[in-house]
Amino acid sequence: MARTLPTLEESLRILAERRTRPARRPTPVASRALTATLKAFEGKFGKSSDGLKAHWSEIVGANLARRTEPVKIARTRAGGPGSLEVRVDGPAATLVQHQAGEILARVNLFLGEGAVDRLRIVQGPLRNALRQPPVVRTRPRGPLDAAKEQALAESLEDLPEGPLKAALARLGREVLRDKTP
Repeated sequence: MARTLPTLEESLRILAERRTRPARRPTPVASRALTATLKAFEGKFGKSSDGLKAHWSEIVGANLARRTEPVKIARTRAGGPGSLEVRVDGPAATLVQHQAGEILARVNLFLGEGAVDRLRIVQGPLRNALRQPPVVRTRPRGPLDAAKEQALAESLEDLPEGPLKAALARLGREVLRDKTP
């Protein structure tokens, strides 16, 4: 049985009712397209210094985090452990140098065993704008009770009057204030 072709009017009606091309798919979300690639890079090269910066205060502690910031991790071409470059604010470099072993151990806990084996210390101003001011402890400034004040005065009565006796009395008051009753 021979099939006849549609007339011009019928073909226009068919084309108006049906699409001749399939509908375009929306473009995929960029994060989905990059996720597999980024996971492959992270598996090959480990976590980056950006992840280290985000968790730096948890890794080294709040005291060192105020004075230091990680700059970069320099990897070797052979794929061995790299070196961590840390920017240190002025005189804290000695403190960081003495704690280098502990810092490297904590960084390796975060990045994975054997990720970093050297610590490179660079002195300079920190670029971290969110630096916190140092924590200032305030001591209670209440007067001593009469018994403690008299015991302090009796312990210092053998000393001659002068600046030494006054300084020792102030020191004694501060020490006695810090002790809990």
